[in-house]
Amino acid sequence: MSVQYGKGRKKRFYGLHGYKGKGDKPMKKILLIATGGTIASGYTEEGLTPKIAAEDLLRYVDEHRAFCQVDISQPFNLDSTNVFARHWLELAKVIEEAYEDYDGFVICHGTDTMAYTAAALSYLVQNSKKPIVITGSQKPINLPVTDARTNLSDSLRFASDDRAHGVNIVFGGNAIAGTRAKKERSKSYNAFSSINYPNVAALCDGRLVFYIDDKDRVTEPVTFYHALNEKILLLKLIPGMDGAVLDRLFPWYDAVIIEAFGVGGLPEYGQVPFYTEIRRWTDAGKIVMMATQVTHEGSDMEVYQVGKVIKEDFHLMEAYDMTLEATVTKVMWALGQTKEEERFRRLFYGTVNHDMLLQDKERT
Repeated sequence: MSVQYGKGRKKRFYGLHGYKGKGDKPMKKILLIATGGTIASGYTEEGLTPKIAAEDLLRYVDEHRAFCQVDISQPFNLDSTNVFARHWLELAKVIEEAYEDYDGFVICHGTDTMAYTAAALSYLVQNSKKPIVITGSQKPINLPVTDARTNLSDSLRFASDDRAHGVNIVFGGNAIAGTRAKKERSKSYNAFSSINYPNVAALCDGRLVFYIDDKDRVTEPVTFYHALNEKILLLKLIPGMDGAVLDRLFPWYDAVIIEAFGVGGLPEYGQVPFYTEIRRWTDAGKIVMMATQVTHEGSDMEVYQVGKVIKEDFHLMEAYDMTLEATVTKVMWALGQTKEEERFRRLFYGTVNHDMLLQDKERT
């Protein structure tokens, strides 16, 4: 189910935390959506946990008063390890209900599942000419030395720029398309990389340089979706894995994404061959999606016999150059709209927020 956004919807609630601007140009109105994460965490005997209130985050980035007004929403306050599909839908709902009233949105989020949230929101909120920014930090905002203040200030600046649109992660001085981000470093400030696609923009010392300036290409109305199918499994192959694992998973999942070796393929060993189990899944109308464990350059199952034969025999789908985070959330989104195979294929192979660069032959 989807909704194309029109006028007449009511704003949900929001405690005012805005400022009046100077000069003739109206200041951008930004909704800051706080969800917890390291940026809002404090130390306890059991380790870091989200403790800092949403309104307190803004006190560390006073420079935003020069270019935007900010209101605050806090739908939940969690370590991002505990964030999943229910929360992605809740965030999309907050944005939908406030969409007419704001020029942009900034979500403060933990880094560990940030790439999943950014990808999921890319599918739940499509064709947005308003920016939806996800940010966070590797250290809490109240420490003397932290990346949090820069990331939050950069995010508010990016969300206030007329060229910004759609879902992006702003982190470590870069803006990354929401479907292309991956956390590649667990502690360093430059934690996120853009995979198989250029950065959208760079930010440094209050300056913003766009490498991809394509807002004019957004011609369709913003569309909000309200369903995700969570019965999705990501299965990482290891050498020697038996195909029987798919037999045990069969009752519980509507789709499996197989994270294969190299450009993609399935092994031919084991008492229960993968080939046999793939037939069972596809005959039952379940989705089998092939992806690769290799971060860069993507899959191409037609290169080797171990991939080409099984792809042709079962008309298997593959993720090509998509990130695993985007693949997982896109399968959730597409299956949330339909279980009919051909419609699912059209939805999955339609490019959303720069998520896929693939052969035209798959666009059927």
